[in-house]
Order: sequence, then structure tokens, then C-alpha cells
Amino acid sequence: MVQVVRLQDAPAPEGQSLPQNVEAEAALLGALMIDNRLAEDVQIKLRPDHFHEPLHGRIYEAILKLVDRNMVANPVTLRPMFEADEEMKELGGPSYLAQLTGSGAAIIGARDFADQVYDLALLRALIGVGREMVEQALDTSEDVDPKGQIESAEAALYRVAEEGGGEGSVKTFAQATRLAVQMAEKALNTGGGLSGITTGLESFNARTGGMHHSDLLILAGRPGMGKTALATNIAFNTARRYNQDMEDGIEPARSAGAPVAFFSLEMSADQLATRILAEQSGIPSENLRMGKISQQDFRNLARAAAELETLPFYIDDTPGLTIAALRTRARRLKRQRNIGFIVVDYLQLLQGTGKATDGNRVQEISEISRGLKTLAKELNLPVMALSQLSRQVEQRENKRPQLSDLRESGSIEQDADIVLFVYREEYYVNFQKPKEASAAAGDDAATVAAFEEWQRAMAEVHGRAEVVIAKQRHGATGTITLKFEPKITRFSDLIDERYVPEVRG
Repeated sequence: MVQVVRLQDAPAPEGQSLPQNVEAEAALLGALMIDNRLAEDVQIKLRPDHFHEPLHGRIYEAILKLVDRNMVANPVTLRPMFEADEEMKELGGPSYLAQLTGSGAAIIGARDFADQVYDLALLRALIGVGREMVEQALDTSEDVDPKGQIESAEAALYRVAEEGGGEGSVKTFAQATRLAVQMAEKALNTGGGLSGITTGLESFNARTGGMHHSDLLILAGRPGMGKTALATNIAFNTARRYNQDMEDGIEPARSAGAPVAFFSLEMSADQLATRILAEQSGIPSENLRMGKISQQDFRNLARAAAELETLPFYIDDTPGLTIAALRTRARRLKRQRNIGFIVVDYLQLLQGTGKATDGNRVQEISEISRGLKTLAKELNLPVMALSQLSRQVEQRENKRPQLSDLRESGSIEQDADIVLFVYREEYYVNFQKPKEASAAAGDDAATVAAFEEWQRAMAEVHGRAEVVIAKQRHGATGTITLKFEPKITRFSDLIDERYVPEVRG
């Protein structure tokens, strides 16, 4: 495995010295001892191991310890901590601390010195990663696993790239308030109700405010309910809205859409594309697969395909991904394509690391759900993971799902910010179809009544789907009714004809 070595321990290439500026380190330490208030700004970004000179790192750490205790950190108070330091003795003993404060002018450029020390530390870390990559690639004594080495190297490089993430993790209340106001402003500018990324479904957006950054959404349901269809619809709507906003000259940060990464562990990329083409062209996907289309259908298909060519929708259909590999690929897409929404179809097909689980499937699912939540926070984007439900749903008279039906682990419910269930009563009513009967055919009254009752029940639920919001950190739970067209696998907002006002002539 490629690991980032401790920054000051990375050896220099032969005949060259590592990037460093010991004088800037010394000047920074002197400025910190003269004005301890500088430590409040510097310590957010700079760690002791960012210093190339180990002694300077220890002095910096000692300064932070004293400041943290509300004590003055200067050559006098630091002296007892370094009297036994062998490296300090080589430089003349604790009097070296007083030498560091010799130039009061260093206070003016203290923050610039800190930035340079930090930047040079990142360069040394980069050298360490590069050397580790070369050594691992040359070593064939163990199992040769180039793909694993590439994924480990990418993870190591990403850690170097994100070294400065610490300054963004702690925010003042003023900063947090500004973020909240910006979110409200976005909701206002998009017509109200949408503070996150759009799903393309107005009724859903109205309940949730869209999909929010760093959220983990779990979309669950029994087979045949339309989980993948709904996730595909939402992903497509999100990517299309981003394209529209870019054409309208809206800044990417203010867009209600986003480029999408779809990790399809169950379906191939062409199957997924067929679904989207069916939805957009209005041609049943079954007809597309079997070639049962007319010339007009083909023209509609070609038009839909041309419109979708520029869609920022990226499909990874690699089977058997581990959660570590998925995170590596997601980071790469974030860096290269600036994705803003991730879909995983589906959670139970992901694999854990194997070390933390030891064959325990519940622990493995827990690791995967935690990994997806961590990924959402790390990349600051919503992640939607599809999930299977246990068979106990089928054994109940009321087959609407509930949180306890989430398969294999309670941690899925715990880690998720929003839990959604897809439920189509039509699916179950269809299986209850009695023998087709009519009075004209001479069937008895009871048989005819049973068939007519089934027809009425079927008409009531036909083309309707429910999305149950079983958990939501940001708002209320409830049920949304959507229209579902099974032939083209499309979900859309439902216009209930029973509540449409009558138009009078």
C-alpha cells in the first residue's frame, strides 16, 4: 500500500536537496514567540510535521502547548522544555530560542512565512508519494496488483491535495451563518423551495428542498418497485438542469443541477443508457432492445441521443467494487469532471475492505454505509445509495416498507440523512387478479363482482407510485405520490385529475 511518509523523513533524490526554507521556519518561530496571538491563525493550517527541521517542529509544538494553556510562550518559558534536547545542545543550548526572536521585523511577514513552510511541506510529501509509488511498482516479490497500487497511489495523492482541508473544517458562527443565508438565497432565486440540488420532481423538492451537500440518501424498495428507474430519473434531471443553467449563463456554484457520477454495479452502462433513451424518446425500452421500432421511432431516438451527447452524466459499471475503490474513483471524477452528485446502484453489491469485517456481513454493510457518508462529507456533495429491503415485507398484509425492513444492518438507517422507500401498490394488486369474467359470458354474479372489484382497485392505483420519506434530518417525514409509466420507466409529478378544477364554457 502507498502511504504518505512523514514529511521531514522523505529522503531527497540523489544529488538534490528537498524543497525547504529553514530560514523561513526560524523567522516564523521567532514571530510566534514575540506575538503569541499569531498562533491562533497559523495553527489552523500548519502542523509540527510541516517543518523540515525536526527541532523547529518540536519548538512549534511546544509554543502551541503553552498557548493552549493560556500561558505566554517565549524563550524564557520554553527554556525548561529544551534543556535536555540533544539537537538544541548542538546549536548552543536553549539560548538558540532567544536567537530566533532576534528580528522583530519577522512579525510583519509571519503569515507569508507560514504559507511558504506549508507549501514546501506539501512538495516534500509529493516527493515521498512518488518515491513510494516507484518502489512499490518495482517490487515484484509480493502479489503483483497494479490496479490496487494505482488506487492506493490516487488515495495518497488525494490526501496530499486535501492536506489543507483542516482550515475549512472549523468555522466561526459568522461563517456558518453566511453559508445558511447563501442557501436561503439559492432557494429564493430558484423560485422558492429548492435550496439544494434538484431532483426534477417538484413534489419531492417541495418536501426536502432538494438534495443537500454532504447528505447520504438511501433509496430502498423491494424488487419491481422501480428503485433504479427513480434513481436514474433523478440523476438525469440533475445533469440536464446543470446543462440548462450553463447555457443560461448561471455560475456552476449557483446552479440547481450538477454533473452526475452513476456507479452501476447491477446494470451495464448500455442498459442504463437504454432506459434514459426510452424515457426521453417515449419508446418502450423493451421495443428498443428488440428492435421493434418504426422509422419515426428511430428518428425520435436519434434526436434524443443527439440531445444527450453533451449531458454531464458519467457511468461506471465496474462490477464488484470495494468501498475503497469507489471512493478513489469518485475522488478522481470530482477532480477531473467536478461531479456534484453520486448514485450507487446498489449498496449491497459493494464490498468492504475485508479486514474490518472478517466475513461478518452486518459489519461489512456498516463499513460501507459509513464509507458512503464519509464520502458525501469529504467531497461535499449528495450521495444516493440504493438498497434492498428484507423479504419480511412480503409476509405482511400492509406491504408499505418501514425502517426496520432495511436489509442486513441498522447502520444504514443510522448513517443516512434521508431514507426513502419506493412503493407501488399496483405491483401487488396486479398479482391478485382473479379469473376474467363478465355477465355476457355467462359467469356467475360472484365471479363477475370479484373481477369488477379488482378492475376498480386496479384503476385506483394504476400508474401511481409512492415515495415514502421515512427519515429526514432536515424536515418532516411523509409520503409523495408520483406518476409512473412502466413501459418507459419514467417517474414524474402527478397531476391528480380528481382535483383538477372543471373548465366551464
